[in-house]
Amino acid sequence: MQIENFKIFADLVETKSFSKSAKINGITQSAVSQQARAMERHFKTLLIDRSQKQFQLTREGQRVYEASKEVLHQYEKLLSELQEMKKVISGTIRISTIYSIGLHELPPYIKRFLHDFPSVNVRVEYRRSNLVYEDILHNSVDFGLVAFPVKVRQIEQLPFRDDRLVLITHPSHELAKAGEVDMKTLAGQKFIGFDPDIPTRKAVDQIFRDNKLEIEPVMEFDNIETVKRAVEIDHGIAIVPQATVLQESKQGSLCIVPFKGKEFSRPLAILHRKGRVLTPAMKKFIEVLNMDMTGAAGA
Repeated sequence: MQIENFKIFADLVETKSFSKSAKINGITQSAVSQQARAMERHFKTLLIDRSQKQFQLTREGQRVYEASKEVLHQYEKLLSELQEMKKVISGTIRISTIYSIGLHELPPYIKRFLHDFPSVNVRVEYRRSNLVYEDILHNSVDFGLVAFPVKVRQIEQLPFRDDRLVLITHPSHELAKAGEVDMKTLAGQKFIGFDPDIPTRKAVDQIFRDNKLEIEPVMEFDNIETVKRAVEIDHGIAIVPQATVLQESKQGSLCIVPFKGKEFSRPLAILHRKGRVLTPAMKKFIEVLNMDMTGAAGA
């Protein structure tokens, strides 16, 4: 019985999906099924209750799963300790993050990290916020980066940074000439928003409610880049994280308008699975994310 058998079986149990376990481990769905049956032959007992429509373990399967997690934890801990003893910083770090963070907040940190630790590979996947949490729970990635983090029992949260939410308009829009705007002046404006299930959209909706504004978006999109493009062609105004529009503001294709007497922030967080053994490379990556990178984006 090899360590890979335990990992594939644990991934299968946690995802409750042969296809997802296959994707995580870079093998075929058939190979996952064969691995599960091989474990049943090895332990001479049924581990998966195949009489049920939904994925379900037998009592013996649950015990094997628990033991698999213990074996994997000890194995990962051993690898990490050996790397620390040899002072080795290498390996691959897998990150799942939303578009706005991955495209606009993360690059200077990754640039700094790769400069300091060239033997480490960093892979970034762009996902919707809810899928970032799934990736962490399923052990598909090492870290997740999200905005407005929500508490999940099996996920550890580390603060990353706070970003400012600002109003953006087309440069010729009437509000662009105001210098700063009162929230009440947004009433009656064509507003472009994120999809309703996106955390930043929920936060913006709450801002409107707090200011007794009833605003229905004329357009809704699932990522920051599309929202910006719609504002650039003067289809409406939007409230977005400031870090995501600095380049367009500098180029003159968008105008950033601060709110009069108010400031709204968007907290960002680093996520990882609770109990996860962090390799030396992962620990160094967290250290870099905690650095003050003011001005580094242009470096």
